[in-house]
Amino acid sequence: MMPVAKKVTTGYYITNGYFFVLGELRMSTRQKKHSEETKQAILAAAARLFAERGFHSVTMREIAREAECSHTTIYIYFKDKEDLLHELSMPALLELKVRFDVISAQSGTSSKFRLKEMSMEFVRFCLTNKSMHRIFFVTKGTRVDDQNPKSALNRLRLELFEQIKRELREYLRLPPHDDRLLMFSRIYFFMLYGIVSTYQDSEESPQDIVNRLRDTWEEAFEVLLIGCQQKLLKGDGQNKGYTSF
Repeated sequence: MMPVAKKVTTGYYITNGYFFVLGELRMSTRQKKHSEETKQAILAAAARLFAERGFHSVTMREIAREAECSHTTIYIYFKDKEDLLHELSMPALLELKVRFDVISAQSGTSSKFRLKEMSMEFVRFCLTNKSMHRIFFVTKGTRVDDQNPKSALNRLRLELFEQIKRELREYLRLPPHDDRLLMFSRIYFFMLYGIVSTYQDSEESPQDIVNRLRDTWEEAFEVLLIGCQQKLLKGDGQNKGYTSF
């Protein structure tokens, strides 16, 4: 005969021969909720302070104070600022990578079309994350010609760079290891960052900015691509051994 489930006065719940402590279960649920709320408060505090003062100017103690938790509690959740940087940046950049992947997978489209679409996604992403895009892309970064970054964050950043670089290589019809490809890819990113920086402090919404200036930006992409093609036709820089920054 199977045991009958019954409630007993001690606070234990007995069913099918197993004992459950109701109070402890409720406490565990509350503790988990409180723990997640504390973690999110720390992340929000770190994002605010990093955006306002920069990553290197903020201490873990200041983040804890901003999150209204003790300076010891913060280390339960994050071992250091780089751990916070990783947690803040990875979800956003992974979302951007998904968008890039969707564009890359579009069959029947030209490399020029895909490059422009990725460029628009990059600009839109940065304008949507005005206060954090430098944290996401630049802070504790590595060189784009470093093929084996140590951190997962820098590996993801490099993947995003490589996606645009591949489309640019296909458009310019350059071999994969041509030094000029890295040079042109850097120049292309300089343009993208220039666009973002121009509207960094704009009071317009990101979507309004994109709607108003999309045609102008696409023309800028076009002009730069033509410039790269012309440079290749002239053969300048073919054997100059360009190095990275």
